Amino acid sequence: MQSIWQLQTEQSDPKYADLDISTTRELLQMMNQADQTVPLAVAQRLPEIEQAVDLIVGRLKRGGRLLYIGAGTSGRLGVLDAAECPPTFSTSPDEVIGLIAGGKSAMFEAVEEAEDRRSSARQDLADLQLTADDAVVGITASGRTPYVMGGLQYAQELGCSTIAISCNTRAEVSQYSDVAIEVATGPEVLSGSTRLKAGTAQKLVLNMLSTASMFRMGKVYHNLMIDMKVTNEKLMERSRRIVMVTADVDYETAERVLEAANGHVKSAILMARTGVDKPTADARLAAANGFLRIALGEDHTAYKTPKS
Repeated sequence: MQSIWQLQTEQSDPKYADLDISTTRELLQMMNQADQTVPLAVAQRLPEIEQAVDLIVGRLKRGGRLLYIGAGTSGRLGVLDAAECPPTFSTSPDEVIGLIAGGKSAMFEAVEEAEDRRSSARQDLADLQLTADDAVVGITASGRTPYVMGGLQYAQELGCSTIAISCNTRAEVSQYSDVAIEVATGPEVLSGSTRLKAGTAQKLVLNMLSTASMFRMGKVYHNLMIDMKVTNEKLMERSRRIVMVTADVDYETAERVLEAANGHVKSAILMARTGVDKPTADARLAAANGFLRIALGEDHTAYKTPKS
């Protein structure tokens, strides 16, 4: 087990030694320059991220769930990503779930000691009736958070797909995962403050995991959010524009078809393109496993069947 002082994310970079006496502009420039290294570090881990997406999609296709577990900033990022899935992709609230050490209150106030309780993650996952059909993603910048390791170990015992996201190489948490995504972000501008580069890296990876998985689940057509949940006027306007663009119809027609489709964008597109009614559109989509391209009879040769 690595000492905390051996972790790359805990090192102090000499070039930032005089931050406290730097001008505001100098400070911001150094932070900005440091942030630019993060996407490059993430790019090095694309093969592992691809494997993780395939695992997640495999579990979702068999009716399982995607669960994020983390503590502190890592946990909050997981909860954030999970919370964005229902409005963006019309997932049910219990299909993508974020767990944070210390419970919901830890989203707003730090409960730092909660990350040390390895058994708490096991209990939190058991409370959600975790099964082998689920995929569990553990998020920990240090790669050694007990809460995350305890959760992943429990998930492995049940036969879940397990994925570990960390920001140190040779991370301890990696041993509890089927896929280890180790994004080496290096020392922080503010030594040890992993809500900075490490947090940004984790957010980028989570963006990829959820978004790419939803692409593979048929939630997107071209690059459009055809499965979004229309809950306000801004989203209604966006849905009208999507129907206009994809079905080549005018505003009034898009509005009328969306109303007939009860606001379901995917059905509305199919209705506008083929002239069928909503029950027929829904039946075609169901037969196509939700993939609009297949329901429309378009080329879908790039679709792959992920490993479970």
